[in-house]
Amino acid sequence: MNGKDRLLTVGEAAARAGVSIRTLRHYDAIGLLRPQNVTSAGYRLYGEEEMRKLERILFFRELDFPLDEVKAILSNPAYNEREAIERQLALMKKKRERLDWLILRLEGAVNGECDPEFEVFGMKEIEKMKNEYAQEVRQRWGKTKAYAQSEEKHAAYGEAQYGGMLEEMDALMAEFAAVRGVAAADARVQALVERWKACITKWHYDCTDEILDGLGKMYVCDERFTANIDRHGEGTAKCMSDAIAAYIDAKLA
Repeated sequence: MNGKDRLLTVGEAAARAGVSIRTLRHYDAIGLLRPQNVTSAGYRLYGEEEMRKLERILFFRELDFPLDEVKAILSNPAYNEREAIERQLALMKKKRERLDWLILRLEGAVNGECDPEFEVFGMKEIEKMKNEYAQEVRQRWGKTKAYAQSEEKHAAYGEAQYGGMLEEMDALMAEFAAVRGVAAADARVQALVERWKACITKWHYDCTDEILDGLGKMYVCDERFTANIDRHGEGTAKCMSDAIAAYIDAKLA
């Protein structure tokens, strides 16, 4: 058996991928990434196939996909891995172009050769490309149970119910806006997270911790979400995102 074929322990796999052991254990527990083998002593062992799948998972996490969506995408028989890799590669190249240009600007600044040019610091083009790709992936490969639940519920709503949904969600966002200066782990803020999670389940789909985690990231990574939430006051989206992150961290502790 050569080095490449050698099975990795959970610690070795985590170190190679740059993730925590707890992350790999969680992926196993939810059926997202199973080890190739588990020894009689209970040790997880990972081969090259599992490591390649882990790489795909981490690319989708880089795009802020919640774990339940990643699982649905990778298990979809229509999923085209080569196409996904090509699109992810294009996104990474765009990020590299931005970094290369930043380096050139800094080198020029050191030599006193550059006039200020602030556009280079913007992420709008990359975020636009990232959001377009994420939307396409969801449409083609990511129709999860949550997506189906949402479609079914929304189709049954009349005008009054739909208005009630918007009113309840807006009211909760306004409550988050009112605690923007409070620590994310504060009991009052965490109670709002619980209510927000219940609200999503009531009106849209069963909001698991994985889905909630992904939503929290999107509130600050997707400018459309940020703009909508920040109608209640600048920084409300970040408040919600930080509060959700603290909620998930407490669950995993």
